[in-house]
Amino acid sequence: MENILIIGAAGQIGSELTMELRKQYGDGHVFATDIKEAPAYIKDSGPFQLLDVMDDRHLIHFVIRHKITQIYHLAAVLSGNAEKLPLQAWSINMNSLMNVLETARMVEEVKRVFWPSSIAVFGPGTPKENTPQVTIMEPNTVYGISKLAGERWCEYYFNRYGVDVRSIRYPGLISYKTEPGGGTTDYAVEIYFEAVRKQAYECFLGENTRLPMMFMPDAVSATIALMGALQDEIYFHNGYNIAGFSVTPAEIEAEIKKYIPGFRVTYKPDFRQEIADSWPDSIDDHYARSHNHWQNRYGLAETTRIMIKEISKLAIG
Repeated sequence: MENILIIGAAGQIGSELTMELRKQYGDGHVFATDIKEAPAYIKDSGPFQLLDVMDDRHLIHFVIRHKITQIYHLAAVLSGNAEKLPLQAWSINMNSLMNVLETARMVEEVKRVFWPSSIAVFGPGTPKENTPQVTIMEPNTVYGISKLAGERWCEYYFNRYGVDVRSIRYPGLISYKTEPGGGTTDYAVEIYFEAVRKQAYECFLGENTRLPMMFMPDAVSATIALMGALQDEIYFHNGYNIAGFSVTPAEIEAEIKKYIPGFRVTYKPDFRQEIADSWPDSIDDHYARSHNHWQNRYGLAETTRIMIKEISKLAIG
């Protein structure tokens, strides 16, 4: 029986991944942890504990005590916030990963590790259209640099120590269960919340800034598919390209107006515009689709319909 540890369970990915894994493996076998309190639905549906991944001794003790076999390490300082506190972001992002990799190396029961990479590993020199799996990677942000370094460490621990670590280069993720956490693509979440709440939004990216995006249910299914694949089906242990659809703020605005005709967006690009301009417009993810037998289900239209519907329920509640 698998016992699964989620680090960062209160975050955007963790809050939804935890619940899906509990459906598949049983509530009592998925241990949700974070440095902050989690939503009630996570705490009430299975074990939850405050845990600081930067405390390596506590982490190892937790893994041994609960006989953990899989670790999902989702905690990180995201791109926008990382630029404000670069040294702190580097320390948190890198040292937390090293603690997890070392724990997996030392604790025999741990069979698999998941760590999220990002399209932030790419840079201005990377082909912007249909960015290949293997290509030029010249990140110019603290977040991107930490993710690229993390990819190399993940592959090193697989090749050197046999740690079965797996990763996805997530695009921008859109979800309604948690609000934005400081990422450059977070406008694509904020815009829906503000459309429902205020019928107006000031966007920190230009209206024609095209970026790869994915609705959270697709991201969760891709993650679980990757972790469920046989080891000989995994070719890339640094990170798989993956994407759902590519979109601009203006295109999201137009889609929202089908439901909220009075919605208005003003565009006031800030420092995050330069970050977005260094990232791909679209992603070639055929390796993830062929190796892991995964297909996305949601495009912009369906994502928008669900986001407006679910956020409206939250607003009424």
